[in-house]
Amino acid sequence: MEDPFRYAHDREDEIIWMSQNTNELETSPLIQEAIIDAVKERKYALYPHQQGLKGLKEALLRDLGLEEGFGSIITNGAIEASYFMTRALFDPGDSVIASDPSFMPIHHQIELCKTNLEEINVYREPYRMTVENINERVDDSTKAILLIDPLNPLGSSYTRDEVKGISEIAEDNDLWVIDDITYRDFAFDHTLATDFVPERTLIIYSFSKNCGFAGMRLGSLITPDHMFDEISRYRSNPLSSNILAQVGAKVALETKDEWLSDMLEQSRKNQAIIKEAVEKTDGTHLPVYPSNTNMFIIDIEETGLHPDDVQEVLLKEHDIFVRAGTYVSKTAGENFIRVSFTIPQEEIEVFAEEFPQVIEEMR
Repeated sequence: MEDPFRYAHDREDEIIWMSQNTNELETSPLIQEAIIDAVKERKYALYPHQQGLKGLKEALLRDLGLEEGFGSIITNGAIEASYFMTRALFDPGDSVIASDPSFMPIHHQIELCKTNLEEINVYREPYRMTVENINERVDDSTKAILLIDPLNPLGSSYTRDEVKGISEIAEDNDLWVIDDITYRDFAFDHTLATDFVPERTLIIYSFSKNCGFAGMRLGSLITPDHMFDEISRYRSNPLSSNILAQVGAKVALETKDEWLSDMLEQSRKNQAIIKEAVEKTDGTHLPVYPSNTNMFIIDIEETGLHPDDVQEVLLKEHDIFVRAGTYVSKTAGENFIRVSFTIPQEEIEVFAEEFPQVIEEMR
């Protein structure tokens, strides 16, 4: 079967991209201006300082309220941060508690360490891990809890009391909390695990979704000071990351108050348009609405269709690229497709018109 990503990239100007949770919505023109100025100054001709652009880490930690007691390692996307973090933390025979559905590339990185995954099925109410089912999985081999919050792909998020309860499990059992907060800025409310167990929390941060920097490949691993040097030994890139991305990210953080609310307003309007289309489509529903991320899943189980087939037809016949659930779940992936909605409203409206017709025709 032809690789759908190769197919889509070969036709990228024709495709409506709803497959990778990328963000095409407007942020601030100051961000692009800063990147263009950096290009004109040929800042790309030199390696950045290993510790990153001056002021970037400080702006990031300030944005999260972590100015004291934490360090930030600037990385080539959040996926690099999670890669060397897993290498630093895990040994063969350890285990990590995680959800399914989830962002499975991190699960793969954990498995590369010959570390076991205790995956909790969250494709059911409340569509996230609970204190009770995490507690049931803790044993002598447990090393960490992978807390993706808000959760890709479901769009669910943990309450403050739930984060507190999970943090208490980590405290009581000498565990790490890996707090992947890639979608934090899209959440209606969000609590960092550092509020409760700062010395046990490692934060994975991405600029791809909130700032719309997916193609710039920029992220960070935020660690408590006492672990910074130990984890830094495992970093896979001693020469920092794309300087143009760093320039833009610093401006994005400094101007967030000027653009974030408008971006969220459009994102949530797009959610509502998709919801209306799903409600008109027999055999489909949204398990989680509204979403605390820039995506949600559409359950298609009652249609009898396979998500890979729906993905194929939407892409090849309608130029709309969604993601089959098999990418993000080992146990429930055949029940749903995942769609992201931080794209122009006119493209959302195309999806809303085409989706009900595609499902009906395929049935």
